[in-house]
Amino acid sequence: MGRFKRIFTIVIDSLGVGAMEDAADFGDVGADTLGHISQRMDNFNIPNLQRLGLANLHPLKQVTPVDEPMGYYMKMNEASTGKDTMTGHWEMMGLHITKPFQTFTDTGFPDALVAELEKRTGHKVIGNKSASGTAILDELAEEEIATGNMIVYTSSDSVLQICGNEETFGLDELYRCCEIARELTMRDEWKVGRVIARPYVGKKKGEFVRTSNRHDYALKPYGPTALNALKDAGYDVISVGKINDIFAGEGITESNRSKSSVHGMEQTIEIAEREFMGLCYVNLVDFDTLWGHRRNPIGYGQELERFDEKLGQLLCVLREKDLLIITADHGNDPTYTGTDHTRERVPFIAYSPCLKGSGELTNADTFADIGATIADNFGVAMPAGTIGGSILDKIV
Repeated sequence: MGRFKRIFTIVIDSLGVGAMEDAADFGDVGADTLGHISQRMDNFNIPNLQRLGLANLHPLKQVTPVDEPMGYYMKMNEASTGKDTMTGHWEMMGLHITKPFQTFTDTGFPDALVAELEKRTGHKVIGNKSASGTAILDELAEEEIATGNMIVYTSSDSVLQICGNEETFGLDELYRCCEIARELTMRDEWKVGRVIARPYVGKKKGEFVRTSNRHDYALKPYGPTALNALKDAGYDVISVGKINDIFAGEGITESNRSKSSVHGMEQTIEIAEREFMGLCYVNLVDFDTLWGHRRNPIGYGQELERFDEKLGQLLCVLREKDLLIITADHGNDPTYTGTDHTRERVPFIAYSPCLKGSGELTNADTFADIGATIADNFGVAMPAGTIGGSILDKIV
């Protein structure tokens, strides 16, 4: 057994902390997800994040730094070429992504792919453009319900998304169509990082609501990660939220699907109250999908306040030999132009009840230091070809 018996790694999806040096290459100069949220909030009540050192890490308008933070903190740069969910998480666990995943943001999907998808599924494709998930429902869901046509759309990410009304289209049919789409988009010329099932309910414009029965069909990581190394060594690797989808089940021993970010934290607290040995890896997606992409800084800030409340409950049940890591996978500045992710550094905060010290660490060159640190703690070698270095000896 390593120094820590259990490690909880919580990814606040899209909580960037300032533009990276190469942000201009991605059109993201001046992006700052956390900083700009703080500037827009009249009040910002995040006492637990404050105690851990978040305001020491990144200046916030309403939240002051603390003299003696509970945790260690730093900013992490992304070594890979990209700013999407899969790139961020895969790098976190040791993979270096040098070729960005293919996107169809400007053109929609090729006619040949659409024709094959229609033939295989038996549904006519409507949409086929980059769009907000809520806007495209208002535009096309009534037609889908009336005709049985299938809404297909993309975004600035490498995704093919299919909407289906749970009552008229049916979840099983939606998942079947997505499985066909995943098979088709394994071809190099059509390859996308994820196919996403986007179920919804409602009968007319203004009433449509997406449900928690979303399912991601992701590419498998191109090589073994820290998760595979932990699982192969006999440790628990418990996923919460869309982690299992992001890694296509690779290296996961138990998967827990979340209905919301608050629910994800409630699941994490429940997991912390039971016995296991290894990693609990959590993604809280609402920050990204509900607030970042929809350019709603107030909603994002309020979601952080809800997270902070649950974080306080988690801190109360952490055990002496537990390590908590809080981080993010990319930025999504809700005050920025467009609806795309933003190329930003991400926070790293580490806390354990057994820590003797705290304070600022030297900024990291890669998210992969997280996976390397986790593997080092459990005495597990990182797979060949992975990147990152352990900082375990700095967390004392």
